[in-house]
Amino acid sequence: MSRTTLWQRKERYSGSNNFFLAKPIFSTRSKIGILGGIGPEATAHFYTLLIRKLQRKGLIKCNMDFPQIIVNSIPAPELIRAEVSGKELRPYVKGLRELDEFGVDFIVMVCNTIHLFHNRLQKRMKTPILDLKEEVRKFLMLKDIKSVLVLGTPLTVRKGLYEFENIATYKPDEREMKQLVEVIFNFNKEGKTYPAKVKTLCDKYLGKGAETVILGCTELALILDRQVPAIDTIDVLAEATIARLNEKRIQKSDPMY
Repeated sequence: MSRTTLWQRKERYSGSNNFFLAKPIFSTRSKIGILGGIGPEATAHFYTLLIRKLQRKGLIKCNMDFPQIIVNSIPAPELIRAEVSGKELRPYVKGLRELDEFGVDFIVMVCNTIHLFHNRLQKRMKTPILDLKEEVRKFLMLKDIKSVLVLGTPLTVRKGLYEFENIATYKPDEREMKQLVEVIFNFNKEGKTYPAKVKTLCDKYLGKGAETVILGCTELALILDRQVPAIDTIDVLAEATIARLNEKRIQKSDPMY
């Protein structure tokens, strides 16, 4: 590191004489808990996306500026069927409790379908769990979007996770849902993407009047890779995570911190 660069960084920390003792933007007491593994590729994508967004927003000047991030990648069943049993939810509850006991500031669940049970799960945890449904609602309001195609697991679509007042919702029919489930399952199992099948489905409903597509399954954004106008819920989740981090930073910015 050049002397000029080191001096500039010292200046940023209010004239600190020791760069390595400087106060980071996000304290080591700022801990994010990530419930992942559902599936693993989506969790890895979320983690990388979060890091890149922190950097691009100018929030990271050195490695100490990153928050502490605890990823609990759980071997849980895919929630791709029309109904989910209590037994299938047990690994999710266990994973959340492990993060809860770790003392994180808040928890991010990198899975869309599990957010159908957000309120039920939140009642069993002391740590706040980010509400993806609410974050998507706020995004739609901000962008003034009036019609959407919702793609996701059968449970996500049929239970209306992303149905909101005053927003027209298009949904795949039964045959299309079966195809979508097959695509999601094969992606998690073998890494195969089949983007053409998903794009054809999106094009059909975009042609019928949907303004955009809500990718209501974390794997779908990886499969489509920006081939259609869409709202990537992983991206929405990453932005909400940074917003919550900033709230925590403001709360902790007293002289004793």
